[in-house]
Order: sequence, then C-alpha cells, then structure tokens
Amino acid sequence: MQAIKHSLSGPHANAVYALTSLHFGTPGSGKKVYIQGSLHADEVPGMLVSQFLRRELETLEAAGKISGEIILVPAANPIGLAQAIHGAAFGRFDLTTGVNFNRAYKHVAEDLKKSLAGKLGPDAAANVALIREHARASIADWQPKTDAEALKKTLMTLAIDADVVLDLHCDNEAVLHIYAGTPLAEGIAPLAAILGSHATLLAYEAGGEPFDEACSRLWWDLDQHFEHQFPIPPACLSTTVELRGEQEVSYELARKDAAGLLQFLTLQGVLHAADAAAQAAAAVLPAPLCVATPLEGVEPLYAPHAGILVYTRELGARVAAGDAIADLIEPVSGDTTVLRAAVDGVFFARSAHRHVIRGMNVGKVAGAKAYREGDLLSA
Repeated sequence: MQAIKHSLSGPHANAVYALTSLHFGTPGSGKKVYIQGSLHADEVPGMLVSQFLRRELETLEAAGKISGEIILVPAANPIGLAQAIHGAAFGRFDLTTGVNFNRAYKHVAEDLKKSLAGKLGPDAAANVALIREHARASIADWQPKTDAEALKKTLMTLAIDADVVLDLHCDNEAVLHIYAGTPLAEGIAPLAAILGSHATLLAYEAGGEPFDEACSRLWWDLDQHFEHQFPIPPACLSTTVELRGEQEVSYELARKDAAGLLQFLTLQGVLHAADAAAQAAAAVLPAPLCVATPLEGVEPLYAPHAGILVYTRELGARVAAGDAIADLIEPVSGDTTVLRAAVDGVFFARSAHRHVIRGMNVGKVAGAKAYREGDLLSA
C-alpha cells in the first residue's frame, strides 16, 4: 500500500487541509477502482467501512490477489471534518460558501464535446482510452477558487478515469439504498443484491452535479452528443451507496458492508479469492430485496406545519398510496395531521428529528413510476 497526501489549501490560507489516498495494486494492470468514504464528513459509516476495507486490501495485496488498481480515500472531506457549530459536527455544507460538498463537480463532457470532435472512431476500447485521456486533461485545467473546490478537483483527479467508483454515504435515518445512472442498472444490480439495497434509484441526470454522476454521466452524454455514431459505452460504473442512517455505526455492520463491497470487486475481476471454491462462492448472489426504480419516482414527504413527529411505519416497509406514514402533532392544541404516502413504494428514509417545522423533509418513498423532474436530490 502507498499512502499519498494531497494538499488542498492555497497560499496564505487561514487553515491548512490535506487529503490522504491509499493505493493498492498496480496501475494499468487491470481495472481501476475508486472508493471514498464520508464525502459529507458527518456521515460516519463510510469511514468505518473503509477501515475494514483497508485491512483486507493490505492482506490481498500482500498475497498478490489484486488485479488492477484500487484507490481508497477513507475520509474524503477533511474540510468538513474540521467544521462544527456549537459542538455539533457539520459536514454536509461548506460553511464558507454554503455549497453542499456533494454538489457542483465539474461535468467534463462540456469540454470533451469540443476536444473530441473528429477524434473518435469505430473501436470502443480506443474511444474509452481517448475519452479518459481528455477527461483527465479537463480536470487538470480546472482552476479552483476555494479550498472546497480544490478538494473536489483532487477527488475527481483520483476518480475520473476509474472503471468502478463507489461513493459511500448515509442518510439521516434509512435502510440501505443506492443511487446510480440509468444506463448502469444492469451493472449495479449485483451490488444492490449483495448489500441488501431496499431501494435502487436510477436517473440519467439527478441534478446538482453530484460526485458519482460527475464520474459517470459524461459517458452517455457524449454518446448522445455524437449521435451514437461511435461506440461509447458507459465505461464508469459509478454509484452512491447510502449505508443506512447516521447513527448506525457498528463493527458488525461495517464488517458486513466491507465484505459485500469486496465480493462485488471480486465479481468485477479486480480481486481474486483464496481458492476456486471461494471464487465460486463470491459469484453466488442473494435474492434482491428490490427492483430498480426511477429517482423521478421518489416522493419526498414534507411537514405541513410544525409539531411532534411520530412515525407509524417502519423503515423498509412497502406502502400503498394513502397509507399513513407518521403523525404530526401540534404540541399546544393537540391537533394531529396524518402524513400519508401519495405513491405505492418503499418507505426508505426519514428524518432523525422528532420535532419539525413547516416544510421540513420528513421521509422518502421510492415509487415505481416517474413523476418528478428537475433537481431530484435533497439539498
């Protein structure tokens, strides 16, 4: 393993930040995999999962069981880790700008539509190599204006040419669920089954330029821009994995999730099991807990007024339109509003707050039919 420290701060900065990436295997000897934990710094489960991944990857590397390159960034947001408000960690937004740390990544396809004109050909592998070369150049040309942008450029420099990108997050309170690009549905299905995803949410464009999409969407955007004249596959299997809720931090869960991610990488041909029997066992998938559904079909539930929030359905429950999800009780009058699902689907995420104010997002139901458009992700 090689550990590399990346400086993020400009000259005369008020604070000095650095990002550490851990490198396993040999670049160019097979697929490239990029894994990061806790881009929203106060979403801790990904950092703990990374500890189990690091130990296993060190063992596998020493045994010569890694084919290709794996980059692991256990703590992807040192800026957010240094932020706190009145003693509480605050890693979702950059306090300097108010921008979400998982938004506003550079969509390199806009540069590549120009730089690739007249250069693509009939060989898919050659096109993939060329697109990755131009994508790296586009990121290299990015001129960050803030430390947060320097962080984003560094993360994309590490990931933009990867075959597999796993961005480990968590929700406020949730069952495990996954976000990915629609063209990646088939490729991501084994991971969803292995990890036990209760909702696998697909979109061509989620809005806001999140990290996983910045690594993957360029491929189908370029394919569409060049009107399918040249073979351009979706060559980056990039996904956001939501490792349940913020408080679900345990050795048992982290060990289980790390084992699932390693099984997926074995299926990808990046890792080799100890023997033929173990290799065959890695190919055995559990029955999936869900079918993939459009991100446009997710119903956000909002509080119509302030009050005490009492959930009446458990996370992971399948609900029908009209089913009660929670009661919202006005604490002075005692008046109660029943919050109901408007779509059939899976109740997969909710708020950790039990007193909410008007307009707060208090739950999400993954429906099978697309009905929303625009920015599809929460703030």
